[in-house]
Amino acid sequence: MWSILLFVAIFAAIFVAAMSVLRHLYPPPRESKAVSELSLTSAYVNEFLLALVALLSTWIMSKIERRGRTYGYGGPQRLEKFLAGLGWGVVLISLLVLLLWKSGLLIVERRLIFGRDVLRYGVLWLLAFCLVALFEESVTRGFLLYTLTRGLTRFYQWAFQTRHSATLGFWTSAVILSLVFFLGHTSNPGESPVGLLSVFLAGMFFCFSIWRTGSLWWGVGMHAAWDWGQSFLFGVADSGFMAQHRLLATHAQGQPILSGGATGPEGSILIVGVLALGSLIIVWTLPKGRYQAETADWDQSQQPRFEAHDFGQT
Repeated sequence: MWSILLFVAIFAAIFVAAMSVLRHLYPPPRESKAVSELSLTSAYVNEFLLALVALLSTWIMSKIERRGRTYGYGGPQRLEKFLAGLGWGVVLISLLVLLLWKSGLLIVERRLIFGRDVLRYGVLWLLAFCLVALFEESVTRGFLLYTLTRGLTRFYQWAFQTRHSATLGFWTSAVILSLVFFLGHTSNPGESPVGLLSVFLAGMFFCFSIWRTGSLWWGVGMHAAWDWGQSFLFGVADSGFMAQHRLLATHAQGQPILSGGATGPEGSILIVGVLALGSLIIVWTLPKGRYQAETADWDQSQQPRFEAHDFGQT
């Protein structure tokens, strides 16, 4: 527990210091527009800062704990996992948008950018959403998931003497941190009850990819591609935010529970089926990593052997 509290304290301290410097160098405008539009400048400034703080906090904790861990950043085939996540992210968001479009729940109005601007803004937004994914996956499914799983596994072994302690520890941690992920999205301008449900389910979905692979990288790629597909490629809302310089102009039509309304496709109940398909893709395409393969060994011992692995070791 002290490790979690220390991580949160370090993250908060670095974040406050960095924000103070940022506000001095890049003061916010005095008047803000009512439209919830996300600009490339704000995306790069804010998300780079958040990703940097998350990674720096994780690195500091790895030195304090002297564990030599990378908390899901290490392991073999990191680039391959990341690229696979990117590919499947585009496939899954395209499937969801296609279902909405063919059902008459999404109307494509017109194309907004042409020529070289398509490649230019496409690449810039992809890099921006890689920063978004790196931050969110690092905070909710990096150090905290590893550390909370370790602590809860020990608790389950002490309290229940069960051979499934590591499994219970991981999935209890996954639920807790998916709720944190859920709470972090409640302030978004266009969120809806279904949208928030999809945030929680997405958190569990990304945890499942870590359970399967022992690595954060598939989830980082999937997360980045999903957001990029929504915001740039299809020009739909993402939790109420619309991206500037998007490829298409679109709008939702019909009952929000089906169309997603102002939330975007994530507010459509159809996302439940898409995430279920995504879970099958994880099972079909990703081999078991050391994290899942070794849980049986951890459950057999009186003292959990988290010291011997790292969600994929370097």
